[in-house]
Amino acid sequence: MLDVALDARVSPETLRKIESGRVATPAFPTIAAIADVLGLSLDMLWAEISRPEHAGGPAGSARHAREQLTP
Repeated sequence: MLDVALDARVSPETLRKIESGRVATPAFPTIAAIADVLGLSLDMLWAEISRPEHAGGPAGSARHAREQLTP
């Protein structure tokens, strides 16, 4: 997590807050930077959070994105 935060130029605490849902609406540039570091497209993220069955909230989306990248 530290590497992702530093590469995205956000503080590790900010990334923790976004992941846990304590930041309800993170700034678009922050999300774009994190997505870029993780190799995720913004289109993919939008599709994930726009799905009708999506019930995990921001933390659920982050968890799902990490799971997709974890071998």
